[in-house]
Amino acid sequence: MVAVRDAATVVLVRDRPGLEVLVMRRNPEAVFGPGATVFPGGALDPGDASPSVVTRTVGGRPDEADRALGASGGAIARWHAAVRECFEEAGVLLARDRNGAPVSGAHAARLAPWRGALQRHDATWADLLDAEDLVIDMRDLHVFAHWLTPVGPPRRYDTWFFVAAAPDEHDAAHDDVELVSSSWLTPRAALDQHERGEIDLIFPTWRTLLALEQFPTADDALAAVRGSRRGDGRVLVVPEGSGERVVLPGDDTRGAHSWTVPLPDPDLRADRALLTRREGVA
Repeated sequence: MVAVRDAATVVLVRDRPGLEVLVMRRNPEAVFGPGATVFPGGALDPGDASPSVVTRTVGGRPDEADRALGASGGAIARWHAAVRECFEEAGVLLARDRNGAPVSGAHAARLAPWRGALQRHDATWADLLDAEDLVIDMRDLHVFAHWLTPVGPPRRYDTWFFVAAAPDEHDAAHDDVELVSSSWLTPRAALDQHERGEIDLIFPTWRTLLALEQFPTADDALAAVRGSRRGDGRVLVVPEGSGERVVLPGDDTRGAHSWTVPLPDPDLRADRALLTRREGVA
C-alpha cells in the first residue's frame, strides 16, 4: 500500500494588463517530474501544523479551514504549506504584518536569507513567522482544486490547489536548484507552448490553465473562485479525472478523462540532495 502524502500548491495570478500566471520549470535532472512546468508548491512539513504556526493565522479559524476542505482536522496546515512553499520556490511571500498590511516587495527581498535557511532546513516556518512577527491571512488564498494521484504510481499525493493574487513589487524568481526557469504567462500562452511541445504540463496544471483562460483579468478569476461556495461554507467542487475542482461560471461540469500521470514529487528533499552533490550547491 502506497502512503498518500499531503501537499499544497499556489497559482499566483496578476494583470499585465490581462491575466497572467506564474509557472516554473523543474530541473531536468530532478529525480521526480523532471522538466515539468508547474506552479509553486510542495509537501506539508510537520511544522506547518505546529501550534505556534496555527496561532499566526488570521482571517479564519482552524475549524473553518477543515470545513472548507471537508477535513476532520489539520486543514489549516495546507494554507501554511502553500505560503511556505511559494516563498521557498518563488521568493514570493503571501504574508502580512500584525496590522494587516501585506509584506512589501522590499521586505520580501530582505527576507531572502530566510528562504535559503528554510530550503536547507536550517530554520522552520515558525522561526520565520515569529522572528518577523508575520501572520498568514486565510482570505489571501482561495481554494481552487483538489487532486489525488491515482492508484498505481509508486508515489501518491493529495494536493489542494489555491489561487492567490501576486503581491505588488515581489520579484518572483526560481531558486536555480529545484526550479531552473520561471515566467509569467497568460494561460493561453502556456497552453500553446504545451501544444507545440515547448513545455510539459501534467493534467492538473493543464486543467488549471484551461479553467483560468476564461477570465480576462485576475480580479475576475479571484471573484469567481470566491463566489463558488454553497450554503454550508464549503467550496462547490465536482469530480474531474482523479480529483476535484471548483465549479466556475460557464464551466462544463461533466469532467474529463481519468489521468494516470503522477504529480511531480512535492517532497523535493531527494532532488535537493542529488542536485547539491552534482552541482556543489551549498
